[in-house]
Amino acid sequence: MKETVKSAVLVLLIACSLVQSYFLIYRLPGNDPVVKSESDYVKTENMGAEMKAEELVFPAEMILHMGTGKHTLFYPGSTFYKLINTRLQGRVFGGFQRYDAAGTNWNTIRQQNEGIELRFGTGVPVALLQKVMQISNDPLLQEEMINRILIYNVKNEDKVRAFFFSSQGGTVYEAKNADLTVQDVRQQVGFGKEWTPSYTLMDSGYYVPEGKVEALQVTLGMGVFTTDQMQKSLFSDPSITRNIREKDGSEIYTDIKRSLQFKQNQNWINYTDPAASGGTDNSLGKNALSAVDFVNQHGGWDAGSGGAYRMEVSGEAGYNGDSKRRQDTIAFQQYYRSLPILDLEGFHYGVMRLDMHQGTVTSYERSLIYTKGTGTNKTFKKQLPGGKELNALIASAAKERTISWLYPAYRPSLTGEGLTLTPVWMLVFANGEREILQ
Repeated sequence: MKETVKSAVLVLLIACSLVQSYFLIYRLPGNDPVVKSESDYVKTENMGAEMKAEELVFPAEMILHMGTGKHTLFYPGSTFYKLINTRLQGRVFGGFQRYDAAGTNWNTIRQQNEGIELRFGTGVPVALLQKVMQISNDPLLQEEMINRILIYNVKNEDKVRAFFFSSQGGTVYEAKNADLTVQDVRQQVGFGKEWTPSYTLMDSGYYVPEGKVEALQVTLGMGVFTTDQMQKSLFSDPSITRNIREKDGSEIYTDIKRSLQFKQNQNWINYTDPAASGGTDNSLGKNALSAVDFVNQHGGWDAGSGGAYRMEVSGEAGYNGDSKRRQDTIAFQQYYRSLPILDLEGFHYGVMRLDMHQGTVTSYERSLIYTKGTGTNKTFKKQLPGGKELNALIASAAKERTISWLYPAYRPSLTGEGLTLTPVWMLVFANGEREILQ
């Protein structure tokens, strides 16, 4: 009898030990297991906020064409920008036909016709645009990136035309079936009739305000993510990483396969995973969505500055190359209120960049700085120059180079009080060079 009791107790103890071992390894039901495969990442808690892809797709600027050689620009976040953008998102675009963009004088159309133009920077995949606009599934647009949409009333005709411009240049798609009337377009344009300042369209396609543009200079409270936080976020087992200190003061952490470089003087990281392998789908849309998921899981988004980021994609359209071998660069431009924050050579901050291949991240760059709250320590009203004064500054900076874009932005800098954002004019040249107007 005693032996039977002892045997039963022994079996019970062994069972309890096995159950305890299970919970130690896998934690409680519903939680992530402690044991991870070496390809897994650990999501770091209490870092940035999460965002959805559709929150990241919006025009960098909205241009209203008055039909009399006058134009008005609205920037993200402004009342009329949001109103017009919401109305366009409710319209249907379909029945696409492809044309050679070089056969039309688009500046003449902008000058002579009432219309609305949306500019998306370097461009976004149609698959992403379809998340915020009602664009029909069309084989012509598959794997295409769009950087501009122009909708206008044909002068002296009861007709609306809508064109989607490829970011690769040379190709434009007309939506023959656009759910818009002449009165719809005229009503949207009417919101800009009394808006000041008005803008002048220059020959190379950029716009110059005829008067000064008001903006705010602000100083935001800030914090910095730690080295430990980023290691835990990007390495499955930070304990096996080794540290290498470079001559320039930067530090590199590596687990042989991956590397994480910290540039301490700039509060900037560069994570690379050259051995990354994904699936067989290397579409622009897939890479863009995977980039959003990656940021959500590894650092998140800075909600303290208002939480606005705009997506841009640099990649080749599928029909222009081998999509299986192509690598796409996904950039997320940070905003404060209506204006983007610049990423500077001497101070990297306002942009996150990811290189993607087959839905997998091979490179990830971002700032470690985050802002605290939406309030500001200091706020000053400033006026950016316009008209003749601005034209003189542009001529001095251009030095015979062709200008493709002029836009207001924030130049970031660190002060003893926090992160200071100073409004400036940014010039973008046709060759890709950028210059801040001093």
